Parts: sequence; structure tokens; C-alpha cells
Amino acid sequence: MSKEVSRGFEIAREFEVDASPEEVWEAVTTGTGGYLWPMEPPEPRVGGKGPFGSKVIAWDPPHRYTNRVEDVEGISEQTLNQLDYTVEPRDEGRRAWVRYVHSGIFVDDWDNQYDGAARHTDFYLHTLREYLTHFAPRPAAFATFDGPEASKAADALAVVGRALGVGEDMAVGARVTVRGPDEFEAVVDFRNPYFIGLRTDRGLTRFFGRNHWGYPVGISLHDFTPGADIKECEAAWQDWLNGVFSQS
Repeated sequence: MSKEVSRGFEIAREFEVDASPEEVWEAVTTGTGGYLWPMEPPEPRVGGKGPFGSKVIAWDPPHRYTNRVEDVEGISEQTLNQLDYTVEPRDEGRRAWVRYVHSGIFVDDWDNQYDGAARHTDFYLHTLREYLTHFAPRPAAFATFDGPEASKAADALAVVGRALGVGEDMAVGARVTVRGPDEFEAVVDFRNPYFIGLRTDRGLTRFFGRNHWGYPVGISLHDFTPGADIKECEAAWQDWLNGVFSQS
């Protein structure tokens, strides 16, 4: 790839959450399956190994954690990736203020990659807050999978939303009977044209409209029920998602 198309990026977000700095720290270092996906915890020292071949370049529990990787393994579109977390106490440690900065270099299709990364950041950080507020520190059974080729269509997430009974006009906070593999009651905790977030007493179900960036729709399941059979849930949702697009 020619160097002329390489260009740096930075995505910075700040938020407060009803969780202690220690709870935030545990989530972003050892509890990533609760809101993102399970990752090998970083070695707890500067210079230690981080996830995806990264190196820990800042480690000050529970206040500062940074990892950095060059020549990102398995991602041809990126040559540098850095994740930085700053956590400060609020309300005498009962709440936390968090600043998250994702930076690096994209080497191709910059606008599309940046838009996708920025919008995914907002959804993942929202899911982090949902996890911290409702489920932490419970461990998650986790699964993630994609829809069929047809779910790359421009209106694919809208099709999924209609099938679920969670249209684009659905208000965040609404309680709804979801028409998934079976019917269940859920709170719509996130809804925009790009993502759908559902929360039940047992977990978080996330729908990713990656069709907007040329990829299939994805689903992630975070189940906090002890002994949950996530493979059974994954198979049921995969069949449901395939069925949505075989009928559309």
C-alpha cells in the first residue's frame, strides 16, 4: 500500500459512570468480555504484553492504562494502534470519570475506516457503561457472529430491526417484546441507524450494522447467567439471522 494514503487518526471520548475507578479498571483490563470481547489480560507492568501483540506503555492502577502496537497483526488497513484509558474518581470514589483515546494510522479508505471506528467506539463505550451499571463484576459467556452475504445490503440493519420489532423510531429506554429466536422482554438501551442494543436481566444483546461499511451485520451476546450455554444461544441467533435474510 502506498504511503501517500497513510494517515493518522484519533478518537477521544469522555464520560462519567456509576462505578468506582477500581470497577472501571477491572472491566477494561480483565473483564473485557462483559462489553467488548474476551481478551488476554495485559501483563500488569510497563513493558508487559498487551492484547493483539501490543505492549503496555502506561500502567498506573486504577488510573492510567495504555497499550500500543505497530504493524497490527491481521489488520492490513492499519500500521499503528494505541488505546489509552484515564480514570479519575468522582463523588469520593463512588463514581468515575473516564477518558478513552483510540489513535493510530489507517493506510487505506481513511474516511470509511474512521467513520466505522468512531461509531463503533460510541457503541462499545455505551455497552461498557451498561455492563458497569447493571452486571459488573459478573463474568460473561460471550459469542459473536456475522449474518450471511445478503446482510451487507444498504438496508440490512433496518431489516433486522423490523424483524426484531425494534424499528428506528423506537425510543431508548422503551420496554419491548423482542421477536428473536423466541420472544422475550427487553429494554432498548441503544438505537440508531447503525446499532441496536438490548438489555435483559440475564445479559446484553448487540446488533452491529456493519453493512454501512461494506460488511455483514453482526451480533454479539454477553450472557451473565451462571452456567449459561452460550453455544446454544449462538446457534439459535445465527439461525434466526440467516432466516431474516433468506426471507427478505
